[in-house]
Amino acid sequence: MLRTSSRLAFSRISPCLVLSSSSTISFPRIARTQSHIQIIKMSGMTPISAAGACPPAGPYSQAIRANGQIFVSGQIPADASGNLVTGNIGELTQACCNNIKAIVEAAGSSVNKIVKVNVFLTDMANFAEMNTTYERFFTHKPARSCVAVAQLPKGVPVEIECIAL
Repeated sequence: MLRTSSRLAFSRISPCLVLSSSSTISFPRIARTQSHIQIIKMSGMTPISAAGACPPAGPYSQAIRANGQIFVSGQIPADASGNLVTGNIGELTQACCNNIKAIVEAAGSSVNKIVKVNVFLTDMANFAEMNTTYERFFTHKPARSCVAVAQLPKGVPVEIECIAL
């Protein structure tokens, strides 16, 4: 048994650390006087901002570069001004992909270096049409999950996030 404090106990199992069910975790508090960017830079992460992609609709970055990877936030079908794109699910999927392309390129990477994609659909009946557009965009076939969700921001039917190198 490894003990890091009187309130936090870990047991060593193989190469993993497992938190015991009776333990509690205390997280350090971040001073509210520091800005979002200052906190990120102090932690070795770099926020990515792409003018050619939909701006964030809330308090988050379009992407974060950390440890040589680029973590792209979920992209909805909106243009670079933040206006929602209209059309069929294929066109909406393409708009999400266009945002992803702009962001990974702004980070100095490319679409063919995307290694993991998560697709969120509000209706799995749209899967085949989304998949047709997706297949044309992600020709190198990165790992992917596609899940149905009850609702997405701004009422859109599709959102896509990814991780790139």
